[in-house]
Amino acid sequence: MPPSSDTSTNTYPETVENRTLDELAIGDSAELVRVLGQEDIELFAVMSGDVNPAHLDAAYADKTRFHHVVAHGMWGGALISAVLGTRLPGPGTIYTDQSLHFKRPVAIGDSITTRVTVSEIDRESGRVILDCSCTNQHGAVVIEGRAEVLAPREKISRPVTALPTVRLHKPGARFATLAEKAAALDPMPTAVVHPCDALSLTGALQAEAAGLITPLWVGPRDKIEATAQDAGVTLDAAQIIDAPHSHAAAEAAVALVREGRAEALMKGKLHTDELLDAVLDRAQGLRTERRLSHVFALDVPDHDRLLFITDAAINIAPDLPTLADIVQNALDLAIALGIETPRAAILSAVETVTSKLPSTLLAASICKMHDRGQITGGLVDGPLAFDNAISPEAVAAKGIESEVAGRADILVAPNLESGNMIAKQLIHLAKAEAAGVALGARVPIMLTSRADSAAARLASAALARLLAAAQPLKPAG
Repeated sequence: MPPSSDTSTNTYPETVENRTLDELAIGDSAELVRVLGQEDIELFAVMSGDVNPAHLDAAYADKTRFHHVVAHGMWGGALISAVLGTRLPGPGTIYTDQSLHFKRPVAIGDSITTRVTVSEIDRESGRVILDCSCTNQHGAVVIEGRAEVLAPREKISRPVTALPTVRLHKPGARFATLAEKAAALDPMPTAVVHPCDALSLTGALQAEAAGLITPLWVGPRDKIEATAQDAGVTLDAAQIIDAPHSHAAAEAAVALVREGRAEALMKGKLHTDELLDAVLDRAQGLRTERRLSHVFALDVPDHDRLLFITDAAINIAPDLPTLADIVQNALDLAIALGIETPRAAILSAVETVTSKLPSTLLAASICKMHDRGQITGGLVDGPLAFDNAISPEAVAAKGIESEVAGRADILVAPNLESGNMIAKQLIHLAKAEAAGVALGARVPIMLTSRADSAAARLASAALARLLAAAQPLKPAG
């Protein structure tokens, strides 16, 4: 029988079929071609537990002899196993021995051809020896060796089992980028309001350690010091501003801003209403001509950008002037974070304007205000349903022509209930990471939830620091 060959690219066949011991001949070969991607390296590290920085840390890898990230050696070995188990001899093969020699590194983007060739056959025992090689796109051998298998004696042909979709997400990566950018600025004096639980205290301490804030601890001194002691940290006594209770702490924190001693507020263990009552006090608060609103920044796995949801925490049923400020606040934040032309989608249940849905009338009015320069920055469109705002496929299916649809950075909810549900669904079902900040006051307010992690508080501090750098202290309204 003359030698035969089998080739494959990155795609999987619909069926796998073996070559039995009786069908094999010296010189038979099979191969597959795979291009190494960053995700291949990361997935192999997750699966194997091999977190050698030579494979995962570009800064470290640059100092090695190869000067770049390289694949795990056994990634190539796994390709050899794939050829043996699916092509030659194929299903039913029992892998008994392997020797490999690693000749060259494999870099991201390399196209690796893995080939096995039958060199010896013992038909009595069923033992088969195959020469194995992996070569790159330049024809250079990166791995070579020999494999010993027991070849199948019965013919097997099976449909390929459907594989699960694997998506890799690095928790905190996008927020870490923002924190790194914010850390290049001077730390921001921040009044941390009533930090009387471990989470709010340690979140602020992490923000301080990251170079984002210089905290002023505002609240009952004895409770703050006890919380610090329980957390195993020591606070500078000069940075503690004593206030008898949470309501008084909110008032004292606002006063620090008015005195020029603080440039931001961070919510601790107190109700949001307590803090906002002090912020919105007409005589002694931090009002401006702009309505106060809240923005969630969400890092959603599988989504290609940060999503900003507004308003899901402060304004219950915004009228047109309030909604206009909500949109403007969100656009200002996105621009401060470095999004040159943020796209804001004004949400409703449909993408057409109808008097039956008041939210569509508000959306249309907001768009016209943007057209006339009453709202500035970025691009604004609406009404848009949620799917039309974020899904290019939904936009194509409905034939919507828009510079925002399918690519929105900002999702503007018609009311607090819907905005809150959108944000919480993404957090709890899509495993989005969230940070939050309130805008429209004289200074940014890190309005985190009591359930938020210390990491979320750190991300909120990064948002606030970048916003403060882009928008100096606002005049009183």
